[in-house]
Amino acid sequence: MAEKQLSKEEQIGFHKGALSVLAVEQQEFMKILQVVQQQIEAHVNALKGLGIDLEAEAKKAMADQKAPQSSGSDLAGRLG
Repeated sequence: MAEKQLSKEEQIGFHKGALSVLAVEQQEFMKILQVVQQQIEAHVNALKGLGIDLEAEAKKAMADQKAPQSSGSDLAGRLG
């Protein structure tokens, strides 16, 4: 079976329609992201109100990840 080729006008209409739908979807996605961001900010502010310093905790977590994890065999290898 031979596939029907779309005319140039049909192809243009198809792509314009797709862009219209995707633009609406993008707008809806941005609304969702804004709600998520507001929720994150609310929780961050609540933790700050409870005396939690998230920046200090993040720096500590980064330092913990960068610190080499030594095991007993590594230590023995360096000493012996």
